[in-house]
Amino acid sequence: QVQLVESGGGSVQAGESLRLSCAASGVTFTSYCMRWFRQAPGKEREGVAVIYNGGDFTYYADSVKGRFTISQDNAKNTVYLQMNSLKPEDTAMYYCAAGAASRLWCGSWWQDPKEVAYWGQGTQVTVSS
Repeated sequence: QVQLVESGGGSVQAGESLRLSCAASGVTFTSYCMRWFRQAPGKEREGVAVIYNGGDFTYYADSVKGRFTISQDNAKNTVYLQMNSLKPEDTAMYYCAAGAASRLWCGSWWQDPKEVAYWGQGTQVTVSS
């Protein structure tokens, strides 16, 4: 049984940092498309970052490039999202997502929330100005 548990959210001021964690059980990172999504009130869920197959590649949404970093610790079966220089527009519920996928599929469709096998419960990030 796959389980994803996010943690690390909170309330911060603009310019500060947070690190989100996604502890995964029941999955291996081999050939897995591990992603972070976020959803703000009244908005669609959007893909923020992806890491594939333990680090073959990482991609980011344009809105977070240069500020967010996705990584994973295979020994801890945990995926991280380091978020620096946070802005009020980063305020959202952040979700970890996982699914087995080919390299081509993950690289092409990682931002599509409809193509996710497993979701975490989410962790709230609030950034005030």
